[in-house]
Amino acid sequence: MTSICIFGAGAIGGYVGARLAMMGECEVSLVARGAHLAAMKANGLVLKQGGETYSLHPKVTDDPNTLGPQDYIILTLKAHAVSGVIDQMQPLIGPHTSILFAQNGVPWWYFHGAGAPYEGHQLESVDPGGIIWKRIGPDRALGSVVWQAAEIESPGVITHHYGDRMPIGEPNGEKSDRSALLSRLLTSAGVKSPVRPNLRNEIWLKLWGNLSFNPVSVLTQGTLIDLATDAGTRRVIRAMMEEAKVIGEALGITFAVGVDERMDMAAKVGAHRTSMLQDVEAGRPTELEALLGVVIELGRLVKCDTPSLQLVYDLAKFRSRTG
Repeated sequence: MTSICIFGAGAIGGYVGARLAMMGECEVSLVARGAHLAAMKANGLVLKQGGETYSLHPKVTDDPNTLGPQDYIILTLKAHAVSGVIDQMQPLIGPHTSILFAQNGVPWWYFHGAGAPYEGHQLESVDPGGIIWKRIGPDRALGSVVWQAAEIESPGVITHHYGDRMPIGEPNGEKSDRSALLSRLLTSAGVKSPVRPNLRNEIWLKLWGNLSFNPVSVLTQGTLIDLATDAGTRRVIRAMMEEAKVIGEALGITFAVGVDERMDMAAKVGAHRTSMLQDVEAGRPTELEALLGVVIELGRLVKCDTPSLQLVYDLAKFRSRTG
């Protein structure tokens, strides 16, 4: 039976782990910590979705040594936390382990399998010193785009709000045996995960909203619908998205929608406070580098100007430090 470990089983990881455990076609384990872990050990993992409540009892631990090598690891920590768990992950990694990276933003493996002219280029803003590249290795990486929203309602209890898509892909665009198997398992579990031949296009589609709405929300405390409908914030977000579009297209990205349509997608989510705003208000580290800092780095790489992106980045970075 295929073994899958959800590493960093918070809201999204808990949701995916619960769906896989419900399906029963694979051996599921979750690595978590703190009160959330204690509650899952005592009472199981509870998922609330679509008006239903499910109680599951997958294996949960804070010690990967008790699990052994896995066929797949689904890493659902935020991007800035990945390099800090490499040592802890080692007992889970065998000769044939694949790791699905389920983070927002531009992934550290972005230029692996990308072809000329930037093949193998490493991104300092999301992988300082190339630690992940060297210690994990891009050959293990599978990419994904997380379109779901979920939260830890209370320790051990996950509430799914919306979304059922999590497309995956190989960095080089191939439909490999490992990506096809994981796609089938996730899709059977109710997490729609088609294998995309060019996942980077979808990475940028989500990033396009995150790189603009998230840091602007930190500066304004506005919800998505507030930011999308106010003339001033919409103007700032438009400028950021247009700069980012030039960078993406210089890297070969095709944007399936226009700026206005992408802003309207965000507005339809409604009065949602972005995760970055929630992190700042809670005094937690943010995903600013993975969502915006890295786009500015890419702008330098392809020699595109980024005045609006840089301005908002600088202000959001200051706000992130001061809380």
